[in-house]
Amino acid sequence: MKSDEVPEIFANIPVPEYVPTPPLGGAPVSERKIALVSTAGLMHRGETPFSMESRDYRVIDSEDDRDLVMSHVSVNFDRTGFVRDYNVVFPIDRLREKALSGQIGELSRYHYSFMGAVSPADLQPAAESLSGLLRAEKVDGLLLVPI
Repeated sequence: MKSDEVPEIFANIPVPEYVPTPPLGGAPVSERKIALVSTAGLMHRGETPFSMESRDYRVIDSEDDRDLVMSHVSVNFDRTGFVRDYNVVFPIDRLREKALSGQIGELSRYHYSFMGAVSPADLQPAAESLSGLLRAEKVDGLLLVPI
């Protein structure tokens, strides 16, 4: 196959058509209280680091989010983006901008980080615990940041 044939081949591959549908009902995002949930293994400096056996989460207070460290245990995980700008794995500054501009209703004070590379079934008890905290804080929107 010649390189000039490649665009034509891709142009002729059938792709499904998707009808845009709203992902959820209820209030628009501009009226919702949003929290972040990341799987980057983030924590405040001095907290117990995540391990391969970790099935819990860390609470990140948005009023004290400048001294975060990453304790993700995967040796293959590239931390370069986090070191340069932690918004890559925890986009709190972008959400603050969205709240100030009115694109989201408000930002939750508390956000959460799990250790990725864990079976979702193993995280079920922690997820149920977290859902109670989110309800208590009246969070009605989540930005999930899978790492």
